[in-house]
Parts: sequence; structure tokens; C-alpha cells
Amino acid sequence: MLTKSNTILITGGASGIGLGLASAFHSLGNQVIIASRRKNLLDEVVKKHQGMASFALDIQNAGEIKTVAEKILNEFPDLNVLVNNSGIMRAEDLKSQTSLTDMEEIVATNLLGPLRLTAALLPSILKRPKAAIINVSSGLGFVPMATTPTYCATKAALHSYTQSLRYQLKDTNVQVLELIPPYVATDLMEGTKDPMAMPLDAFIKEVMAIITSDPRPTEICVEKVRQFRMAGESINYESVYRHFNDSVARASAKNS
Repeated sequence: MLTKSNTILITGGASGIGLGLASAFHSLGNQVIIASRRKNLLDEVVKKHQGMASFALDIQNAGEIKTVAEKILNEFPDLNVLVNNSGIMRAEDLKSQTSLTDMEEIVATNLLGPLRLTAALLPSILKRPKAAIINVSSGLGFVPMATTPTYCATKAALHSYTQSLRYQLKDTNVQVLELIPPYVATDLMEGTKDPMAMPLDAFIKEVMAIITSDPRPTEICVEKVRQFRMAGESINYESVYRHFNDSVARASAKNS
């Protein structure tokens, strides 16, 4: 994809990976638009980045997605890049679930949200001469963390959807990419407090280097996530899966 002269919408752009991407693309001179439920954070980000724009958006609300998408296109008709980044992650104990609220909110945010927003914006994006859609999945979509089952399932589903979207748009001007993060130091599951998480600035730097050096990548994988991405395509998947989840269980027991 082009790294300059874009009009880019990034959901979940007020914090974490979304904010990191927004800042990086903004520094290259792109028109960046960020969307999030937290208007106070949006206002703070826009204040620090002159020329950046923002829209409050509850990605779980189907009607609001349609309304806000129309507002964005009215104000920024040249929108040519969509980054579906919004996501929530919560631990779930499937043995003792008394409510499906967490499960349903995770699915609505991580899966239905990107699908609905893509559907709302795609007719316009298809008209742009150079365009891209970037779906942010996760290494956990390939090697699930058993303590966050619905989160991992939504990321696996987003990976599958991205492949189908890429195939259906193969003869158009729209490039479809999948950004596959490892465990990054963000406020998702308190990753900022974990020294095992990849520093956010290092992650963004490596991501932008990949996008800059490879003009037509289909997947953006930093080195730290490559083992997870390839585990399902090797004979070592069961070993990688069990070792990872045993390690998570030991760490949880140690911290409890």
C-alpha cells in the first residue's frame, strides 16, 4: 500500500496499537481519522496531532456504524484506507459461565464491528484509485490462549474473513492486508505492566518498516509473532499450543 497521500480511518485509534499506527501514518503526512468510543481520549490525541480528525463511534452498535460511516464519507470523501483495529479482550471461565455478556460484547466488537464497518465503507473505497483495508487480527488467532477463548475465536474468524475479502477483491484497486500482532504492551489485558509484552514503539516501528519495504504484503508479521503464525502450518502445532498455554497457566498461578 502507499505510505503517503492517503486518507486513513483507524478504529480504536485513541490508544494502543491504533494510536501507534495513527501517529506513524500522521507523521508521514497522511490525513488520519481516528474513531473510538472514548471521546475524551480522541480529543486528547487530536489536540497533540495537528490536522488529525476524530469521530466518536461505538463499534458494537450496528446503527451507529452506518450513521458515523456516512458522516465520515461526507467530510472525507477521499477516504481510501480502512484499518479495522478496535478490539476488546477478556478472560472467560467456560466451566462456570453465568452470563454471556462478555462473550457477546467481544464478538460484537472484534468481529461484527469490522465486518459491518467494512460493508458500510467498501462501496466508496472501491472508487478510490489506490486503496487498502487492513484488518488487525492476532497471533492468538493461530495459537489460542485458552483463558481468552472468545477473543481468540474472533481473531481466527477475522483471519478467515480477510482471506475471503482479499480473494473477492483481487481484481479491484483495493489491497487487503492482515496485521497480526504478538503480545504488545498496551492496556489490553494490562499488557503495559507485563515485561514479556513487546514494547509498542518497537512493534509500530517494525510494522511500518514492513509496509514501507514491501509495497504489496498480504500479511504483516513482526518476528515476535512468526512462530504463532506458522504453528498451524507445521507438525509442531500441538506442542506449541500446549507449551504456550501451560506457560500462561503457570504464570497465572504464580500471580494469584
